[in-house]
Amino acid sequence: MAEIGKGGTAGKLAINVQKRLTRAQEKVLQKLGKADETRDAAFEEMVANFNKQMAEGTKLQKDLKTYLAAMKTMHDAARRLQSCLADMYEPDWFGKEELDSLAEDTDTLWLDVHQSISDKSLVTMDTYLTQFPDIKARIAKRDRKMVDFDSARHHFASLQKGKKKDEAKIAKAEEELGRAQKIFEELNVELQDELPVLWDSRVGIYVNTFQSLAGQQEKFHREMSKLSQNLNDIMTKLEEQRQLNEEANHSESADSPPKSAVTNDSDGELPPGFLYKVKAVHDYTATDGDELELKIGDIVLVLGFDNAEEQDDGWLLGLKESHWLQKKDISAKGVFPENFTQKV
Repeated sequence: MAEIGKGGTAGKLAINVQKRLTRAQEKVLQKLGKADETRDAAFEEMVANFNKQMAEGTKLQKDLKTYLAAMKTMHDAARRLQSCLADMYEPDWFGKEELDSLAEDTDTLWLDVHQSISDKSLVTMDTYLTQFPDIKARIAKRDRKMVDFDSARHHFASLQKGKKKDEAKIAKAEEELGRAQKIFEELNVELQDELPVLWDSRVGIYVNTFQSLAGQQEKFHREMSKLSQNLNDIMTKLEEQRQLNEEANHSESADSPPKSAVTNDSDGELPPGFLYKVKAVHDYTATDGDELELKIGDIVLVLGFDNAEEQDDGWLLGLKESHWLQKKDISAKGVFPENFTQKV
């Protein structure tokens, strides 16, 4: 049985080799113009459309995969950004729990849109493209069978035109011609029925693919807009909280006495209207009776004006600390230029 198998395989191989040689010879004769070639312009247009359709579908499939890969990259970046915000958002800040929930919702939204586009758009294209390899193989087979048909037709015609006609050979050639024609025409008819239908189907495929894509994108951006608005609201209220705290701190600071008021002199007595201390950093010679003369190093107790409208810009009212400690008398108070002193 093994020998028969080997013989059968060898015989089949020899037949295939002979077919390839015969086809090659027929192609050469056709190119040289020594043998006519079966041509079908309408079918050739169908094949051109098929190749165009397959190339476009393959490109769309590739670009959809690229789009989904970019979406995943964007999702990863958004997730890291949300994680960064969550890590540095302090527990006592406004909306901590809402922020954490928002981050989870955002992550879920990215996952959903990626999966939906993959399932409804990419899978549609994958399924659509699975039919092309088989049809492409049958087109190639049809082309081979057309060459076989031409070759059988030319062989039969040459035998009929021969001076010495061998009826047995002519009969066999005619039989081979009929067989070759039948195989070719069956494939040809099938493809002529299928290719136009496949060509027309591209419109529906593209509509479904991009309608689904657009729908998923619209839903994603609508929901993402809501989440973004929620994040903006949280940030706005956090800023309001910060401003309220700042105003409260300023108010508390204004209501509290200056530190110097409790670290003044040993007796703890301060002149009425005392605000804070300054130290003279330049000598100042009084030019009017209501001015205070200063020497470098003098400590001055700054006092508030009885009438704020009497205070000129850049001028302070004060009393030398040494005078106050000795006499407890504020009659020696006077105005002096603020830029000749510094706070202590």
